[in-house]
Amino acid sequence: MKLGIVGLPNVGKSTLFNAITNTNVDAENYPFCTIEPNVGVVAVPDERLDVLTKMYEPLKTTHAVIEFVDIAGLVKGASRGEGLGNKFLSHIREVDAIVHVVRCFDDENIVHVDGSVDPVRDIETINLELVYADMETAEKMCIRAEKNAKGDKTLAAEAKLFEKAKTFLESGRPLHSMEMTDDEKAVLSAGSFLTLKPVIYAANMSDADFAQRETNEYYISVKKYAEAEGSKILPVCAKFEKEISELSEEEKLIFLEDIGLEESGLSRLIKVSYSTLGLISYLTAGHDEVRAWTITKGTKAPAAAGKIHSDFEKGFIRAEVVAFSDLVACGSMNAAKEKGLVRSEGKTYEMKDGDVVLFRFNV
Repeated sequence: MKLGIVGLPNVGKSTLFNAITNTNVDAENYPFCTIEPNVGVVAVPDERLDVLTKMYEPLKTTHAVIEFVDIAGLVKGASRGEGLGNKFLSHIREVDAIVHVVRCFDDENIVHVDGSVDPVRDIETINLELVYADMETAEKMCIRAEKNAKGDKTLAAEAKLFEKAKTFLESGRPLHSMEMTDDEKAVLSAGSFLTLKPVIYAANMSDADFAQRETNEYYISVKKYAEAEGSKILPVCAKFEKEISELSEEEKLIFLEDIGLEESGLSRLIKVSYSTLGLISYLTAGHDEVRAWTITKGTKAPAAAGKIHSDFEKGFIRAEVVAFSDLVACGSMNAAKEKGLVRSEGKTYEMKDGDVVLFRFNV
């Protein structure tokens, strides 16, 4: 999973990136401090792996990972190449989802590119630039689809879909809020539309505002905007997250408890990201390795096996599956088998989050 962290200059993107990836890229008080995208790979926290590691004592434990990309700040006119617009747009095409950091704090010492703090205006500035860029893409796709449809009438529906997308974009709305079937979404996805990507709005607040976030006007305005658009919102305090990232695990828990949170911003962001992208994790466990594998919800057993190795999918026979909670309650795989909790599943089985599985296959 690849998440692009975007936003206007000076909204806290690089500070948040540093905190969640435990890196130290420049985060300065001037526009375009970030020019080339910074990339950080983060292990997905998963307490289930900790439990299985104690149970199996493997040679190694491998977590699922997320790649975060800190992308240069966008400004008005980016779709026409203003600021670092062209670079920004090319980098954002490569991510699976967008984490849009929105400034929800006042600080006269931190410059705002538009001179004042207005979260909804800031969101619309970026969204409109993405829409403009997609309108250009849609125009090109329409021309190509209409040309292809002349030689193949079965492609007429595709041409109509791109025309529908173009009309929708011209109304100023992002494609991810347009009603469409899964098949239509698959067709549009081939066009690399920026606004088709799901968005998570990270409302970045000061430490004082974060404690009173439910009454913070900036946060409330972003929350209403996200809900109307059908997007997710995540309240964060980049300053807190930076402080948390420098603490030991024990100190981290105490800090979180003091500010009334059970999880860090990273953990909350990962959960929202998995939910937004429809992802789950299944687990494999043995003496050599305990590991989490990320798949899309609804993935069938053979395709899930293919995540490990293509031969597993080609030669798939069956999957021996036990729910994580059942395995832990029984204490071992053998005990779970004796109680009839280990199931033999075939090619049509849809994997569930937390399945502990052993794939059987022909070489």
